Order: sequence, then C-alpha cells, then structure tokens
Amino acid sequence: MPQITVDYSGGLADAFDRPGFARALHAATVEIAAARPPACKTQFRPTEDTVVGFDHEGHAVVHVGIGLLAGRTEETKARLAETTLELLRQYLKPAAGTALHASAEVRDLEPSYRKSESEG
Repeated sequence: MPQITVDYSGGLADAFDRPGFARALHAATVEIAAARPPACKTQFRPTEDTVVGFDHEGHAVVHVGIGLLAGRTEETKARLAETTLELLRQYLKPAAGTALHASAEVRDLEPSYRKSESEG
C-alpha cells in the first residue's frame, strides 16, 4: 500500500517524466496520507488508442488511481487527488494542439487486500 496505477495515452510517452512524477507522487502520498516510502508502488500502463467523444485524434488521457488501506478521511483523499493533478501538470507536457484529459481517484483498498514480497 499504496497501490498506484497510471493509465496514459501512449502518444504522451516522450512528454511524460514518469520517474519524476512517481517520486513526487510518492513524497506527496507520504506527506498527505502518512504512507511509508518503501510501500509506495507505481505502475505505468500506456494505452494504444484514445477516443474522446467522436474524436480519435488531438486528445490524450491520463488517469491516476491510488488505492490506500482504509482509514483516511475523505478530505485526505481529496487533497491527495488534487495534488496528483497538480503534479501531472508539472511532469507532463503534451504537444501543442493536444487536449489533455487528466483525472485522479483515491480510494480505499478492499478488505481482502493482501500483499506478498519476496527476493529472488
């Protein structure tokens, strides 16, 4: 915990400082949601196609999902979501003429959440 996934339009790959964003988001998650730094894990998943409305071109989408163990207030989750969007503006610079649709969701992990760590 936290489990962070970032789905983004593949065309943004060169414009998105993913390692910098992850480090900054991890720091914000530690500060805002009292997470432990080694527990912060982010996976980036580029998507091949993006369609917004009826348009296949000129748009890019980024959605950040953050799953936390239960116990944070709604205010904490909202603050982390807003901070996530601010960080996206800093670490993602889409090409001119590209409409960027960015969103963030902070949610509680299900009670069945378990994790396992091992070294090879």
